[in-house]
Amino acid sequence: MMEFFREYWIFLKARKKLWMLPIIILLLLTGFLLFAVQGLAGSPFIYTLF
Repeated sequence: MMEFFREYWIFLKARKKLWMLPIIILLLLTGFLLFAVQGLAGSPFIYTLF
């Protein structure tokens, strides 16, 4: 899995696409947030944000 991230980082640097990095990080954090709260009682309030 780490090899994928390493190659992706090299791709971003070589193609000068570093502006995509914050977008990808935001999408990963959002996905983690939705995964982490799916069993909590507060999850209906989180889902209304999206």
